[in-house]
Amino acid sequence: MTETPSKPSENAPTAQPARKRPAPGERRVQILQTLAAMLQEPSAESVTTAALAARLDVSEAALYRHFASKAQMFEGLIEFIESSVFGLINQIQARHADAPNGRQQAGQVVAMLLQFAEKNPGMARVMVGDALVRENVRLQQRMNLFFDKVEAALKQVLQVDTPLSGADAALAAGVLVAFASGKLQRFVRSGFRHRPSEHADAGLALLLRAIY
Repeated sequence: MTETPSKPSENAPTAQPARKRPAPGERRVQILQTLAAMLQEPSAESVTTAALAARLDVSEAALYRHFASKAQMFEGLIEFIESSVFGLINQIQARHADAPNGRQQAGQVVAMLLQFAEKNPGMARVMVGDALVRENVRLQQRMNLFFDKVEAALKQVLQVDTPLSGADAALAAGVLVAFASGKLQRFVRSGFRHRPSEHADAGLALLLRAIY
């Protein structure tokens, strides 16, 4: 005769599932996603590592196991901005490879930049430098270089099928970047109320008509 297993006591402790620790790469992504989310909060000024660690429910020491410094965390966000935007610029150029249209490409590049910032408000604060005011100066320098590269890409597409001289294309590219930068600044300074896409098509159409 087999014995019936005894019924466990109602007061017996229930086994808790082990907390799964994310892999190092996953934790890095989680840190950057949380930092970007905190930057898009209207009340956010300067996100501290203490506040970031608290949001993630980890110690500050745990953050520094994945990033050597807070500046390196911001560099991670800038790398995401760079890879996303320039990857999309390459796609725009590839779509027009068989039938180049500089005016159309330039408009699409600027519109894409505005849409990217609108979908990623925390990144927009990094792009305009608002989130970098109290951070390492090299971060702002890197964002300045980012816009220089966008301007160079615009100059290139503006010349693919037009008689614009190098000087005229450079001037036009600078005006388009200034337009985009102004839109992003207004977006951030309004607490994200004024979306970059508002009246962007009409504004771009006016600029491109003046250029051509």
